[in-house]
Amino acid sequence: MTILVTGGAGFIGSNFVLDWLADPATRGEPVVNLDALTYAGNLHNLDALRGDARHVFVQGDICERALLDRIFAEHRPRAVVHFAAESHVDRSILGPGAFIRTNVEGTFALLEAARAHWGALAGDARAAFRFLHVSTDEVYGSLASDAPAFTETHPYEPNSPYSASKAASDHLVRAWHHTYGLPVLTTNCSNNYGPFQFPEKLIPLMIVNALAGKPLPVYGDGLQVRDWLYVADHCRAIRAVLARGRVGETYNIGGWNEQPNVEIVRTICALLDELRPQPQGPHARLVQYVADRPGHDRRYAIDARKIERELGWRPAETFATGIRKTVQWYLEHAAWVAEVQSGAYRDWVAANYGRR
Repeated sequence: MTILVTGGAGFIGSNFVLDWLADPATRGEPVVNLDALTYAGNLHNLDALRGDARHVFVQGDICERALLDRIFAEHRPRAVVHFAAESHVDRSILGPGAFIRTNVEGTFALLEAARAHWGALAGDARAAFRFLHVSTDEVYGSLASDAPAFTETHPYEPNSPYSASKAASDHLVRAWHHTYGLPVLTTNCSNNYGPFQFPEKLIPLMIVNALAGKPLPVYGDGLQVRDWLYVADHCRAIRAVLARGRVGETYNIGGWNEQPNVEIVRTICALLDELRPQPQGPHARLVQYVADRPGHDRRYAIDARKIERELGWRPAETFATGIRKTVQWYLEHAAWVAEVQSGAYRDWVAANYGRR
């Protein structure tokens, strides 16, 4: 028994692999981890698994069909958990082509390889096979301040190249189920945060900039609202969907925690004032409002009642407990932060924020 995880050296994927191999319920089942190791993929996220025979790492691109076919033939996974994706809105605005290639063409290649593998199975193995596609709440578009939260039946209204590419991948997964019968599951999650998140996203960017005494860039008025989900809670939810989810269904996964971006930044500043005070004064002095990004969605909110009702999942962390764990992790892993902040990362920060 083996599962194939794509994108398992990235932020959410590496947390999932570590969680899978540590959990008593699944720790005996090996993971084949396929990751292209682009800028956000980092094998150091998986240092704890060095020498662990249950973790087989393969560097490769999900667009390479021949590679996918070899992996399926050699390892015969009983499930695919598909994290691999380009995932940052700002990068999708600067370079949308990579998002179309990985998120659309890559998902298509993976679906076709999985379909060929599943089609050759028989009996219980065929009945048990699952393809779990990990997606985002951004496919649903933007909500008004008083609108109900996104449910699984909310219309798709993507507004960025990133969310459009993820919406396209969701539609492919749905079509491969309805046309070919492939046993799929889809999850749409809210904003994740926690250990190993590349510091281009809001929370780690604010932490590392504040520690360095650099400006904390807040887009527009900072009142864009997001629902924040601690990554370990997300991993537990994915395990529940993989184990007990109904084939062909979508499950929204959220943290029940809507907050404006500027409040997230202020919370981080207050925690750093407590845990790593600076002689220059409170970290909030570094907050700097900058020009908003094009097409910035105003609000996302997840209604996660379906996964609670059907699968019994609720987040274990509140935002207060999760953000404290996250800030402490970055304080304790300065070497990891320094390593990922390469020249390429600095060039991207300059390109994205320099004109703002």
